[in-house]
Formats: sequence, C-alpha cells, structure tokens
Amino acid sequence: MNMFLQHTPLHLLHTALSAKIVPFAGYQMPLQYAGIMAEHLHTREHASLFDVSHMGQCVLKGADVAEFLETLVPSDITTLAPHQMRYSVLLNKNGGIIDDVMITRREDDFLVVVNAARKAVDFEHFKAHLPATITLTELPHYALIAIQGLAAESILAAYTPLAKTLNFMTGGFTEVLGIPCYLTRSGYTGEDGFEISVEGKFATEIATELLKNPLLKPAGLGARDTLRLEAGLCLYGHDLDEATSPVAASLSWVIGKQQRQSPRFPAAEKILAELAGGAATVRLGFVVSGKAPLREGAKIHAADGTEIGMITSGTHSPTLGYPIAMGYVQKAFAKETTFHAKQRDRHFTLTRTKMPFVANTYKK
Repeated sequence: MNMFLQHTPLHLLHTALSAKIVPFAGYQMPLQYAGIMAEHLHTREHASLFDVSHMGQCVLKGADVAEFLETLVPSDITTLAPHQMRYSVLLNKNGGIIDDVMITRREDDFLVVVNAARKAVDFEHFKAHLPATITLTELPHYALIAIQGLAAESILAAYTPLAKTLNFMTGGFTEVLGIPCYLTRSGYTGEDGFEISVEGKFATEIATELLKNPLLKPAGLGARDTLRLEAGLCLYGHDLDEATSPVAASLSWVIGKQQRQSPRFPAAEKILAELAGGAATVRLGFVVSGKAPLREGAKIHAADGTEIGMITSGTHSPTLGYPIAMGYVQKAFAKETTFHAKQRDRHFTLTRTKMPFVANTYKK
C-alpha cells in the first residue's frame, strides 16, 4: 500500500475491526467490514457508523462572511439562521462546479465541509478571494463521524439530548462523553442521521463507545456509495466536475431565491439563462434492465442509436434488488422515457425514473 497515503484519526479502529482498507482521495480508508450489501441493508434497517474524517473542514469568521460566501456559491447564505446548514456548490468563472459543499452558520462563524479530493483546491479558491476582514482556519486535526440510519437518534440521544431536538440540516454545539463537539443532523445516505465534528484525538473514544450499541455497526465507503446513489445524490469527480453547471446537474434548487433576484455568484448570467431555457445536458436517473450494473463511462444512446450521453454512476441497488444508474443526456432527449447503453458487448435498456430511487427518511 502507498506509504504516502494519509490516515484518519480512526485508522487504528478500522484495522482492529478487520476492515478492508483501500486508497481513496489520498487516504487509507475502509471499503467494507462485513460486506457492502450487509452494511448497506443494516444502515437502512438500523444504523451505521461511517468515518468521513477525510473530508475537509474549515471555519470562516469575520465581518460579512455570509455576503462573501454568496459571491462564491449560488445559494442564499445571508438568510441562514444560527445553526442552520445549506448544501451548495462552489462555482468557477464559467459556472462549472469546483466542488459541492456543506455550509453551516454557527454562533459567530461558518463551518464549511468540502470533499476530500478537492479540499486543497477549495481552500485555495477561498483564500484567493478572501477579503482582509475574514479569516479562514483549516481543521486538519478534526475528525468527522457520521451515524446514519433510523436508529441514529436513539443511539446518540443516550449521550446528548441535542440529538432529539435537531431537525434535518440543523446543528449545535454539544458534548459526547464530556468531549466538546459540533453535532449536525445531516449526512449523505438518504437516511436520517448525524455528523459529529470533533478533535481527532477524541474520535476513537467516541466511535468505540457508540459502537457498543448493538444497533450500530461500522460501514465503509462501499455502502456509503450505494446508499448515496439510491438517494440520487451526486459524487464529485463522477457526477459533478468543473465543466458541469448546477442546472445541468439537476441541482437548480441550490440557487437561492435572493440570488435569482439579485445575483452575486460567478457566471450568474449564464446560469440564470440555463435556469430559464435549460442546459445543454441534464442529469437523469435510470432503472437498468437485467441484473448486471451499468458502470461509469458507458455511453447512452437514443432509440435510433444516436449517442446522446454517458453514465456517471451505476450500481446494483441492495434495497430495490435491481440495477440503477445516473447519467447525462442531451437536452433534446431529456424527456424521453427509454434509452439504451452498451457495456462490454452487452446491451442494456434504460428507463428514466424520478430520483431519489429510494425515498429519504430525513427528520424535518
């Protein structure tokens, strides 16, 4: 294994639990423990603990932070109440997505969580635009622990009463085992759940204690990926990139009401024009014929054989019992219901379907 890969603060716990470790975004990360299918279904039925400490965390503080963020993302940040979160996208000057991010207004600062593979790019992007009145503090020594599933609230409520009071996309300062942390009701699985941001030196103590609950099992990147795809959620570098706009990505809902009326975000004119008339391509969800999953890179064809797009994510859905996929097709074909694809000399029929593929269970 590459000796230059980094470890998260929970690495020794992963090895103690016999995880299969793989390289991911510059880190040694657990792919699975008991198996992807078992971990996926356990998350749906009870709850799972995911290590997402490889994600980048930073704090922005100073005068007019919300206004500053609205010059980088298309969402309404100034309207966020204290301890309210918002999913958004960092945009480049052409309206492409630099990364998808989570932004939380805390008491006197903003916590921003970015993708592991993009954190160096994101932090440099922030710094390149940072006014003198605002500071950015990276938190490389912090861990991020996700508890996802229907039993997540009952598990965490044994350690902090805040768990019962939070609704989806809200957070607050609290203590777990007497350890200060920031708890949000959030996650990327489509299930109800929480994320605990805490100093890395305390991560193993908290995770080990939580895993004493028989309803909670460890889960790896494999189950996290199948869960997020069932939830119709994008994975940066696959479904999103710097050439893709939020409108093309079917993320128009991240463009805030205020930002539509008085835009200050990059490439606003272009993106608002797409919002009105449609982007050149659009992300769709598909049910795939047969039993074999359709993988990223497979070409999508119209009924007459014309190549019109590409699959960006695909898997066998453990919950549904059949293959599902997401991909981009040309705008002119976006309302068609049936498409075709080819992979390794096998032909597939794709039926367009609404997303999420599996209904979410967020507490609202």
